[in-house]
Amino acid sequence: MWTVFLILWSLHFSLAAQSEPLRPPSVPLVACNPYFSIWSPADKLTDTDTTHWTGKAQRLTSLARIDGKSFRLMGGQPADVPALAQTSLQVLPTRTIYEFENETIHLTLTFMTAALPDDLNVLSRPVTYVSWEAQSKDQKSHEVEIYFDARSEIAVNEPNQPVTFQSATTSGLTAWRVGTVEQPILRRKGDDVRIDWGYFYVAMEKNKKTLSNVAPAAAARAGFVANGNPGEASVLQSDGKNDTVIAFATKLGSVRAKPVSCWLMLAYDDLYSIQYMKKNLRPYWRRNGDDASALLTKSAKDYEDLKKRCVKFDTELMGDLRNAGGENYAQLAALAYRQCFAAGMFVADDNGQPLQFCKENHSNGCISTSDVFYPMSPQFLLFGPSLAKSFIVPFMNYAASDRWKFPFAPHDLGTYPQANGQVYGDGERGVNNQMPVEESGNLLCLFGAVAQMDGNADFAGLYWKQLEQWAEYLKEKGFDPENQLCTDDFAGHLAHNVNLSAKAICGLGSFAKLCEMRGDKQKSEEYMKLARGFAERWVKEAAEGDHFRLAFDRPNTWSQKYNLVWDRILGLNLFPAEVAQKEMAFYRKIQNQYGLPLDNRETYTKLDWITWTATLTQNRDDFEALVAPIIAFLNATPDRAPMTDWYQTKTARKVGFTARPVVGGVFLEMLYDKAVWHKYAGRDKTKASGWAAMPKAPEIKMVLNAADKHKAMWDYTTDRPGNNWQQPGFDDSNWKHGQSGFGTSGTPGAIVGTTWNTSDIWLRREVDLTATDFNDVQAWLHHDEDAEVYINGVLALQAGGFVSGYDMFPLTPEGRAALRPGKNLIAVHCHQTTGGQYVDLGLVEVVRAK
Repeated sequence: MWTVFLILWSLHFSLAAQSEPLRPPSVPLVACNPYFSIWSPADKLTDTDTTHWTGKAQRLTSLARIDGKSFRLMGGQPADVPALAQTSLQVLPTRTIYEFENETIHLTLTFMTAALPDDLNVLSRPVTYVSWEAQSKDQKSHEVEIYFDARSEIAVNEPNQPVTFQSATTSGLTAWRVGTVEQPILRRKGDDVRIDWGYFYVAMEKNKKTLSNVAPAAAARAGFVANGNPGEASVLQSDGKNDTVIAFATKLGSVRAKPVSCWLMLAYDDLYSIQYMKKNLRPYWRRNGDDASALLTKSAKDYEDLKKRCVKFDTELMGDLRNAGGENYAQLAALAYRQCFAAGMFVADDNGQPLQFCKENHSNGCISTSDVFYPMSPQFLLFGPSLAKSFIVPFMNYAASDRWKFPFAPHDLGTYPQANGQVYGDGERGVNNQMPVEESGNLLCLFGAVAQMDGNADFAGLYWKQLEQWAEYLKEKGFDPENQLCTDDFAGHLAHNVNLSAKAICGLGSFAKLCEMRGDKQKSEEYMKLARGFAERWVKEAAEGDHFRLAFDRPNTWSQKYNLVWDRILGLNLFPAEVAQKEMAFYRKIQNQYGLPLDNRETYTKLDWITWTATLTQNRDDFEALVAPIIAFLNATPDRAPMTDWYQTKTARKVGFTARPVVGGVFLEMLYDKAVWHKYAGRDKTKASGWAAMPKAPEIKMVLNAADKHKAMWDYTTDRPGNNWQQPGFDDSNWKHGQSGFGTSGTPGAIVGTTWNTSDIWLRREVDLTATDFNDVQAWLHHDEDAEVYINGVLALQAGGFVSGYDMFPLTPEGRAALRPGKNLIAVHCHQTTGGQYVDLGLVEVVRAK
């Protein structure tokens, strides 16, 4: 009976590990960065409209006319145009390929984002190529025309934001651009937001067969369906409600057996990408003075070469992935590849060196979070030192600054795209929400991996003081962690965390290796002995029969021990092989239909951690047995959003998190093969080095105090006032008087002087300002939610959404010009929709560091 059971058990997991075609929950089309990221949440490209990764509408549409009859290729509209039958979908690292056909024509539609990791000049370009290729099926000649349009909503956060369209045509390209009228560069931060500054471009090579237009979608499409002509440009300014699109139509001509093709580019120039310690940084591709025109011109010139390079890269990487982990693994990694890169942005520092800032998509919107870039890191590590160091440098510069007071590593750098300091504070505030062992262990392991790739510890030497301090912290606190959060913070605080202890032990071993590389034999031996001693204790104190515990003090528990991966990858040899083998055998017995739960407390899991755990024994059968249920989950989940990393292993339902960069962790298996790792890392063309120091934050001088400095009296009303309420001459004698700030207690960062709990509030205050250089004056504002500020009757600032503390907001040029020495009327309106509410305003003078 026991033999029969073993045979059936083995057969079950052998069948489970067999490859099956991957049905992405959502398909990457445009995948460049957190703002320029458009997906198709359906099996077929014509089943529904395309969306931004957040799920908000960002509609792309494509039609084809075949011998005068129109078909839909992309998008759910126009519904009265029949869809051309989709016959296949393939997602590769840099390309998404759809195939369509009817009885006469075979048509291929490809989205290509040239995310070539060895060439940061190309990887950082916010450009996606869309191409169409038609071929006759019946050997007869057929007339084929192609139509494409994109809505203005790609350049706004809210659909009612006014936009303007402009021709961006150059010598060799026909192009249009669209952007908001307001252009609030880097003013909006948070999670579920889209960009509303910079410009979205659609560009196509000039030729006599191509027509372009800016018009209402219905009119442009109707013209193409009727006669192949989308009409003349008729709308150059829009409030977003009239369904305005940039439309292109081109004739492929007579198509026979030989394929005929055309292509266009989608691009987004955000002008500035990241604010780092109050300094706005340019995207990396702009570092040598390129503007949008240069971006489009170079990208068009490079298209044919990039197409060949992408095909070659995809073919090679998919082959290496199959060799490493099988077809399931290759498909999973291909889906993860662009998602990982598209959840962050590459910018240039003052020395022109690359810095990468990742975003906690649909998590909390933090920027450069250690427990996010830690699981993300394998994809960056695999492809070379420049990529790996690009996300570590800005984090470490902050950790090494006098702003960071703690003996352990930071958690984050702020809220995307503003990397101005940790969300939880960098003083004594918020200690309970930090992850001391987690973050310190993360960085020590990552520096060990970079040193192994470099063959030296020179990079670690740049931050040696911090690494020594964190190693000392783990020496004292790491083996048996206190009650604190780890990267799985959604599970809450946990004391005596066994997996977290494993990370600390590997971090100490990594530090020992770094000491050895730096020639400090004594310290290397000291820390390696410490790590080995901790590992021996760990094996004894975490033991739970046929597996190891969740927490040292919790019998009858278990958890994934994904942090053990560094023991083998870094050659630390701290834990006996039996540990991984025992854990793996246990995992294979208890995993559910859609994957291995994170631990015994819940049935949910983390996709990235399963792919780490799957590598522990370096046994192919073990690896495939744990990866196969992930594919089953992706194929079964009803949640049609970009790949989540947090889901239920019994129901295939997403718990939370969307489109996060942590899926780059699936590439960890590739780091075990040193030859493959060396091959890809050795192709690094950027050779990044000599990074600039962290920007020095400007000095702020208060011009007009807000409640965080000194409370002040305002006139206010919660009843809608009459017209011209913001003007100096308005009669507000019947308004109430209240002390700043205005809101409800419990609102994050609020200093409530007067309770405001209605939907709207209007404020007025006359102030005396002394003479100053008003060109350097900004608002000192805390708003929850939408706020507008007037100075002497002139609109000086609009701020959407909410913030959780006081911050600087640039005034409009008109607002600054309205300021004058002496009497000034400040008027504020704030609108509340849900959650907490608060508004308060001051003015500051910004003194830039020289």
